[in-house]
Amino acid sequence: MTRLFENVRVLGGATSFAFSGETITTDTANAEAIDGGGLHLAPGIIDLGVFAVDRAACRAGGITRVGLMPDQSPILDDPGIIRRAALMGKPDLWVHPLAAATRGLQGSDLAEMAINASAGAKAVATGRRWVADAGVMRKVLAYAKDCGLTVIAHAEDGNLARDAVATEGLTATLLGLAAAPAIAEALAIARDTMLAEDTGAAIHFRQVTTAAGLDLIRQAKRRGVQVTCGVTPAHWLLSDIDISDYRTYARLSPPLRSDSDRQAVRAALADGTIDVIASGHDPRGPEGKRLPFIDADEGMSGAETLLALSLGLVREGLIGMERLFELLAANPARILGLDAGTLAPGKPADFILFAPDTPWVIDATKMKARAGNTPFDTLPVQGKVHRVFKGGREIE
Repeated sequence: MTRLFENVRVLGGATSFAFSGETITTDTANAEAIDGGGLHLAPGIIDLGVFAVDRAACRAGGITRVGLMPDQSPILDDPGIIRRAALMGKPDLWVHPLAAATRGLQGSDLAEMAINASAGAKAVATGRRWVADAGVMRKVLAYAKDCGLTVIAHAEDGNLARDAVATEGLTATLLGLAAAPAIAEALAIARDTMLAEDTGAAIHFRQVTTAAGLDLIRQAKRRGVQVTCGVTPAHWLLSDIDISDYRTYARLSPPLRSDSDRQAVRAALADGTIDVIASGHDPRGPEGKRLPFIDADEGMSGAETLLALSLGLVREGLIGMERLFELLAANPARILGLDAGTLAPGKPADFILFAPDTPWVIDATKMKARAGNTPFDTLPVQGKVHRVFKGGREIE
């Protein structure tokens, strides 16, 4: 039976939307009509680079697929582990494992990329770490190219940022925190884009957060390098001032930057330099966050706030709604080699119905995630997901 949503605002300007079974269709003959209630309809969000499979948080945020980082226990560097990871969320949430680029994420010996790809890995990643050895990173890129995989890299020179918990600047100085210069990001990007250019490999920097780093991405794209980059809402909404009073919920990786870098991220979203918006979902309990700043865990819980925070870019006129869902769905699908991320006929019926203007307040104590470690606690936002469909089946 073909099902037809009516009275919806479909991305692309249509006024109805049909799906049959697990796929989108144009055949509306004898369709069952369902009232969409004037909600907006969009592709399910594909969250590229989460650190935990959190089905409740993903459902609340309209996320139907995630790219799972290899930093798990055990690390995703073995085909058996990868197969298990790929089954973790089904059928409600599809998990696409990102295999470790090196064994144990140690940055020395290459992992078995081809075997891991056959087990279900959709890309290889360096995890939370930068591969310090340029020779190893060149081999990673060359091997990944031969396997048809994108390398997802952490953009931070580990030799500069080794013991740092903040970005160099007035705030870090006043707080007495160990800090690294923002150029640590640009140095990593400069090296790895040159290696990607040399090998012809595809590279995706999971987060690029500085003006210098974004300029290097622009230059590499102009040269024809197969490079893409992403960012999370924290780095266009917050700056290093937000770690004042040692706010550990704002301790992130990469750390928050200067306000000028924050503005550079916004400009890069507007001009198309940034390809992906992701949540960086990394739930951490109070035992990891209610510690002195230098000892606290990095990361934030972001899956269920991703859409609402990102819709702010549309309300401000920085980007349009179509562009937003390229960043949230179509581009992540392309990087992972998934036949998904759009509402085109024949594609998987992964979609969401949401009200972009519904107001609510982020409350860390009421989040669906395993932990509510968000730097956006008490922030008023707009945009609420009402219904989520995965493969044509509604997820409650």
